[in-house]
Amino acid sequence: MTRLSTKALPDLPADVVRPAYDRAAVTSGVVHLGIGAFHRAHQAVVFDDALNAGDLRWGITAASLRSPRVRDQMAPQDGLYTMLVRDGSAEQARVIGAVQRVIVAPDDPQALLAALASPDTHIVTLTITEKGYKLDPATGALIENDPQLAADIASLDNPQTAPGYLVAALATRRAAGLPPFTAISCDNLPHNGTRLRDAVIELARRHDADLADWIAGEGAFPQTMVDRIVPATTAEDIAALSMRLGLEDQAMVKTEPFLQWVIEDRFCGPRPDFGAGVQVTAAVAPWEEAKLRLLNGSHSGIAYLGGLAAIDHVHEVLALPEARLFVESLWDEAETTLSPPLELDVAAYRRDLMARFDNPTLKHRTRQIAMDGSQKLPQRLLATIAARLDKGQGIDALSLAVAAWVRWQAGRDDLGNAHVVDDPLADAIAAALAGAATPEARVAAILAFDAVVPPALADSEAFRGALTRWLTILESDGARAALGHFTA
Repeated sequence: MTRLSTKALPDLPADVVRPAYDRAAVTSGVVHLGIGAFHRAHQAVVFDDALNAGDLRWGITAASLRSPRVRDQMAPQDGLYTMLVRDGSAEQARVIGAVQRVIVAPDDPQALLAALASPDTHIVTLTITEKGYKLDPATGALIENDPQLAADIASLDNPQTAPGYLVAALATRRAAGLPPFTAISCDNLPHNGTRLRDAVIELARRHDADLADWIAGEGAFPQTMVDRIVPATTAEDIAALSMRLGLEDQAMVKTEPFLQWVIEDRFCGPRPDFGAGVQVTAAVAPWEEAKLRLLNGSHSGIAYLGGLAAIDHVHEVLALPEARLFVESLWDEAETTLSPPLELDVAAYRRDLMARFDNPTLKHRTRQIAMDGSQKLPQRLLATIAARLDKGQGIDALSLAVAAWVRWQAGRDDLGNAHVVDDPLADAIAAALAGAATPEARVAAILAFDAVVPPALADSEAFRGALTRWLTILESDGARAALGHFTA
């Protein structure tokens, strides 16, 4: 079947929305690191909106820091792809044209450096997942024994990490008399702008103290919060879209109607006139905290408990009344730790979240959400637990979510089906748990694993007791029985 392309745009069905601008006239003012499905359904859409509004400075040069897969999907399509927005029985198809080209960094690091150093580049965005920053999730310090980061500490001639590329490009810009770009982390890290800034400046200081001072004084690393549910695309999705369009689109994404991007008002150069879904604010932290502790925390709990119960999708987990009560209980616990902004109605936010989780057309897989748990739990669940304990409050639902993550490390669900523990620390966690013969011993091993659990929380007898109780139930009776305790 013919692939989607610029030439094929006129052949699309009339109800498919397509770019309203001349793509040949677009300038790439944005470089994006980590072009996965989330970026294509979130930030790329925002910049596509700016292009549609007539500001043609905001095309995207995207880069994959690992695999050529997305480049190979998009290059034959001239960078075009379809975004399907699904809500119940309704579905809207829109072709996004903001991505001008995709670079595979390991194949051509100099091309990515040239794009980052270009005078046209004003904004760099990143969706590289928590592990891409090479930061210790507990301390925020550089993981210096990481082989890629160690290579960048030794030399930045051919960078291997995202911080390495940013430092090398900023050095080139400074030498050429250009201003720095605004670097915007769009990953679910607490204080993501500060962490990215610290990583870049610390790595820069290893090479050139004056460069580090210039970045600190002239650069901008705004805090951000992003939110949109973007399930993984399946072969069935691609086949169904091909039937609808009469064209094949290997780079399609599917998502929900909701889109939110909260950005700290801290830029060091031009920015677009952001439209719907984007809020520029003086303080991102309250928004970020609410999202991490309500949406992301419950998502992780749903993923591990649902995965252990051999349930494939989020909406199927929430079809269980006991699972809904668990989520509401977790939200009740998390809500007491928040300092929400005045604009955020937490009760309405919770209702909206449940409606989003219930959307059956998204088919958001529990195993997709379960990836990289060691990088996610500190900010999604453990920080909330620490805040509750500081107030002398209970941690029942939160501890069940963490216990389900511990149980997930065994690599088998309650029916005996094997699953891959997809996590950068999977081997280290498996080694820590290897000699633990009882739930109490496994909890002790996890609490001693300070790459995930902060020492202050590890010393909490209340947390140890709750975690042991829930892990015992999960191992003996299974996830459904554990969830049933919330209806008992």
